[in-house]
Amino acid sequence: MRIRLDIAYDGTHFRGWARQPGLRTVQETLEASLARVLGGDPRLVVAGRTDAGVHATGQVAHVDLADAQVQRLLARHARPSAGTPTLDDRAAALAARMTGVLGAYSDVAVLASRLAPEGFDARFSAVWRRYEYRVGDTVTGYDPLERHRTTTVRAPLDAEAMDAAARALIGLHDFAAYCKPREEATTIRTLLEFDWHRDEAGVLVANVKADAFCHSMVRALVGACVAVGDGRLDADDVVEIRDAQERVPEVKVLAARGLTLTEVGYPADELLAQRAEQTRARRDRE
Repeated sequence: MRIRLDIAYDGTHFRGWARQPGLRTVQETLEASLARVLGGDPRLVVAGRTDAGVHATGQVAHVDLADAQVQRLLARHARPSAGTPTLDDRAAALAARMTGVLGAYSDVAVLASRLAPEGFDARFSAVWRRYEYRVGDTVTGYDPLERHRTTTVRAPLDAEAMDAAARALIGLHDFAAYCKPREEATTIRTLLEFDWHRDEAGVLVANVKADAFCHSMVRALVGACVAVGDGRLDADDVVEIRDAQERVPEVKVLAARGLTLTEVGYPADELLAQRAEQTRARRDRE
């Protein structure tokens, strides 16, 4: 049985998503709670591995349960008067059981769990990911209650100029200038949406959506736009930097605290397996 989990977390005190020996990570924390509920050695597959300090409100993962784990979940769910629970009941019950283990005020939460459709793979079936990045400037002022999810820039920023620069970067391009290089990994991505606005509190919020992101890509793109907002660069500069495919000192990778994974998109159920196969084949070629 494959279960889909919808997950949120405050990344402040995690060393990122991926399990690392001796370090507290989101994956390790969730897998430990799964093991307490179901036994065995569960392993999660995630839509996107977030770095240390990065948050999520719309992360997606899946876990494959062995027969013994399914039976243990069913046994905890059954009630003498409730009748025989369905597979959907078993899957939906998992989120509540994990919440009980994680605690009422945990910095990671399982928002929902359900039986995954046939062919679903949290990582390879995804067709896009969406992130939000929050920046406070001298126009906004500093809100200590927002310090864990907002980066502060000590200058007034031009939101319109930042928005124009962001929109100029949209499309299928090589984003090597905005990625930390990884050996034999492609930096070609399709940036589907990139725009800025000020929210009701005046905080600058970036909406960034792409088919996939290479390492540090969102935080570098945001850093380029902040350089436009404070007058160090203009919209033409960020395009020229992208097309030159070389990292430059003017583009700073901003802090992880301002970044949140908000949504992962998947195709219709009947296309999930096909999408996963296509993605795996592309990654193999890369």
